[in-house]
Amino acid sequence: MSTFLDKATVNVKAGKGGDGMVAFRREKYVPDGGPAGGDGGQGGSVIFKVDEGLRTLIDFRYNRHFRGKNGQNGMSKSKYGAHAEDLIVKVPPGTIVRNAETQQIIADLVENGQEVIVAKGGRGGRGNIKFATHKNPAPSISENGEPGEEFELSLELKVLADVGLVGYPSVGKSTLLSVISNAQPKIADYQFTTLVPNLGVVKLGVDQEFVVADMPGLIEGASQGVGLGTNFLKHIERTKVLLHVVDLAATHGRNPFDDFVSIMNELRSYHERLLDRPMIIVANKMDDALAQENLPEFKEKLANYYQELGQEVPRIFEISAWQTKGIEPLLRATYQLVVETEFVPLDVVEDLDHVYIELEEEEAAFQVEKVDQGYWRLYGPKIEKLYLMTNMAHDEAVARFARQLRSMGVDQRLRELGAQSGDLVELLDYQFEFID
Repeated sequence: MSTFLDKATVNVKAGKGGDGMVAFRREKYVPDGGPAGGDGGQGGSVIFKVDEGLRTLIDFRYNRHFRGKNGQNGMSKSKYGAHAEDLIVKVPPGTIVRNAETQQIIADLVENGQEVIVAKGGRGGRGNIKFATHKNPAPSISENGEPGEEFELSLELKVLADVGLVGYPSVGKSTLLSVISNAQPKIADYQFTTLVPNLGVVKLGVDQEFVVADMPGLIEGASQGVGLGTNFLKHIERTKVLLHVVDLAATHGRNPFDDFVSIMNELRSYHERLLDRPMIIVANKMDDALAQENLPEFKEKLANYYQELGQEVPRIFEISAWQTKGIEPLLRATYQLVVETEFVPLDVVEDLDHVYIELEEEEAAFQVEKVDQGYWRLYGPKIEKLYLMTNMAHDEAVARFARQLRSMGVDQRLRELGAQSGDLVELLDYQFEFID
């Protein structure tokens, strides 16, 4: 089974805030002690952090649920609860995080150590010390902690590499990667040996290194999903320089120039701007006599191809990856291109002189639904959150909750829909009687 995984769906839930406490100061010789219930602590957030040591999303294959810790409850003697530690989840560089429901991009994590809060921990509930007023100096009211955010997230990995090896299957990309880096890709004499991107680090000297990605072989129609298709074309998006490897020996009976044109067309079909990136053409398998015969014709057709496009012909390096001949000049030229080249993003956002922001309509605080005769259901994120943060163990808190519902317009809405005195109203696991 392959250990490379570039897509995953996970569920993240931040920790709930700690509950506030109802307590009173009762010390000998201390008159008018008053309220002394502390606030709860902040719930732990779920944070995604880039770890450059990771290269795949395989860790998310079986571990799909991430839960932050709850904040500590408030205590007596005005002691606050401790904040919970955040949950750090490590992801590989190149991970795109989206809301699985809306597909909105939350973050594009590319740099080592980069962090993003994907689910924020709930704030701690207030203790009764915060509810003291001149009219009510000893309140028996406290708040429960705020629930933490919960989301279904989709993760997509687009590998980060300085150089991408592209070309038809079995042209020698994996062999080249194995001789220029510490990577050990699977190598065999049949097409589609490489099924996943392989990464390797090329070291030329002190502080002279670059990362190379061996992309699975592309074929005609790849941009429409033929073969391995767009599953791995997307990984080319992150590379700065392309090495286009061509089998000049025509090992599998294909024409080298036709292979080259076919791959160029697939890159163009996937995204036009891919061809704006610097490219070096690697004429591989030059140890074969047939490759020597094919080279002049290949160069001639290549010159005509770029002449029609009105562009300069990329540099061509003749190598034998198997015999490790011609490798050193190729690597030097590639490194120079990597140093000189700025990354060309595929999607360019143009600067606008004027930006108009359309404000979304404010979400209704609550909704009312008639379930049965004399039975109603009350729901909505805001009103449900208000209920969850109300400590129903204290009569004063329940009375305050009733006043809040009335001020929000719940009573009036029920009356408009025809609710009668004595009707039952349900809110999550709480039921109360409507009194008109």
